[in-house]
Amino acid sequence: MITIGIVDDHAIVRTGLRQFLSEQVDLRVVGEAASAREAIDLVRSTEMDVLLLDLSMPGASGMDALTMVRAKAPDLGILVLSSYSEEHYAINLIRMGVNGYLNKECEPQEIVTAVRTIAAGNRYISANVAALLAQQLSSPGEGPVHEQLSERELQVFLHLARGATVGEIAETLSLSVKTISTYRARVLEKMQLHSNSDLTYYALKNHLIQ
Repeated sequence: MITIGIVDDHAIVRTGLRQFLSEQVDLRVVGEAASAREAIDLVRSTEMDVLLLDLSMPGASGMDALTMVRAKAPDLGILVLSSYSEEHYAINLIRMGVNGYLNKECEPQEIVTAVRTIAAGNRYISANVAALLAQQLSSPGEGPVHEQLSERELQVFLHLARGATVGEIAETLSLSVKTISTYRARVLEKMQLHSNSDLTYYALKNHLIQ
């Protein structure tokens, strides 16, 4: 039996996933969470094989949840199931160690295939993600600028793009204001941008925030 946790801030999405997955004889949903903080509590309290994780959540984001979950459960299989298409986040997240990335518009059966693949100890690379990886290998350095950011830099970038202050980000990520300011400076330098407004414009233009 493959045990699964679901993290999504929309109750209807969690319900739909739970009902669909329960129809599979080898899959069992053992817990749900609606926020990054609840996701950490779920991982701490419940043993599971695979965590289905949404990226877009209020407060601390799915990206923040990913970092915290990885710190608490480094061997847990994580399948990101997001409303953002693969070209927006998949490459960054694969680098960060997620085991698979699917757009929510995928066929439901593909979620089952991905869960089984990840539970078996393998990464699930969809056709879309495979194409992106192949493109990056054939033309290194030609992808979107945000793909050059480290995990923490990407987190800080997304918070800044959504309008969070340095102090708010420091509190959310449990880091010092000085550390966040350093990350902000690195992000601006790497992306060759000059202000938080530039970051917001880039994120909106590239569909990284809604």
